[in-house]
Amino acid sequence: MSRAIFLDSGPLGLLTQRIGAWQADACRAWLDSMLSAGVDVFIPEIVDYELRRELLRAGKTASIARLDSSYIAMPACHIPLTTAAVRLAYRLWAEVRQRGLPTADPKELDVDVILAAQIISMGLPPADIVVATSNPGHISRFVPADLWANI
Repeated sequence: MSRAIFLDSGPLGLLTQRIGAWQADACRAWLDSMLSAGVDVFIPEIVDYELRRELLRAGKTASIARLDSSYIAMPACHIPLTTAAVRLAYRLWAEVRQRGLPTADPKELDVDVILAAQIISMGLPPADIVVATSNPGHISRFVPADLWANI
C-alpha cells in the first residue's frame, strides 16, 4: 500500500455529499480505513480549488460547509500550490503537448498537470504515492494513480 494518498476532485467531491448517498458513504468508509491504517492523505490545493469552484457555481452550499467543517478540511493535509510546482506544471504541460498527448483542451487550466506537479514537487518516491481519483487516465501519465476504490 502507498504511504501517501493524494485526493483528486472525484473522491473529494464524494466526501462532501450528504450521508446516505451510497457512493459517498463508501468513499467515507474507504477514507476512514486509509486513515486508520496510518496512510497519509493529502488534498492538493489545486484540487480544492477545482472542487470549490464547481460547488460554488452549482450553489451547493451544504457541500461546501461539509468540506469546511469535516476532517478533510484539516490544514495539515493541504498541499499548497507553490511557484516551484507551477513552474514544473508548465514544463510538464509543454512536454506532453509536444509528444501529442495533451491532458486537456489548450484553453483549459489543466488541473491534472498542476496536480501532478504539486505531487512531484514534494520529492516523494513514486512507489510511496498514489492519486486517488475517479479517472486515472490523464494523471497517471505523470504520477501513479488509481480509482479510489481500488486503493
